[in-house]
Amino acid sequence: MPEVRLIGVDGEQIGIVKLAQASELAEEAGVDLVEIAPTAQPPVCRLMDYGKFRYQESKRKHDAKLKQKQVQIKEIKFRPNTDEGDYRIKLRNLTHFLDDGDKVKVTLRFRGREMAHQEFGVRLLERVRDDLESQAVVEQFPKMEGRQMVMVLSPKKKDIKPGKTKATESGSTTTS
Repeated sequence: MPEVRLIGVDGEQIGIVKLAQASELAEEAGVDLVEIAPTAQPPVCRLMDYGKFRYQESKRKHDAKLKQKQVQIKEIKFRPNTDEGDYRIKLRNLTHFLDDGDKVKVTLRFRGREMAHQEFGVRLLERVRDDLESQAVVEQFPKMEGRQMVMVLSPKKKDIKPGKTKATESGSTTTS
């Protein structure tokens, strides 16, 4: 007759008992006999309400899924001859996206004879990279995809230093 290590409804150790006795105890308590660790010697079984256990597990997984942050990829489109004012506005939008924790796809579209002067596009993307150096990391370096040059930026991880408060960050100190 096989033996199992039995754990009670409240998590207390009952001990090593015969399988038939364990199933009798489960019937008396009105719960299920669930095998927790089949590879252990002897196998570990627990007295529990299996339906309630499955419900709590699914609820725990659902709550964990809700707490995950979905990272979105935002896209900003440039042209090789983008004016300074437009460049500043697009750069400001890029910083907002990065501050929100989103990845940014910077697309540079070439038209007609602009394809012959791709170095202008490379310089523009390098300028974007240099301007956002403190906030972003280049995840995908500039590469050509048809008539577009694409670069992907992701936000830098923020270093949170323990023990710092707003008062110490602003430079004000209190003396007693």
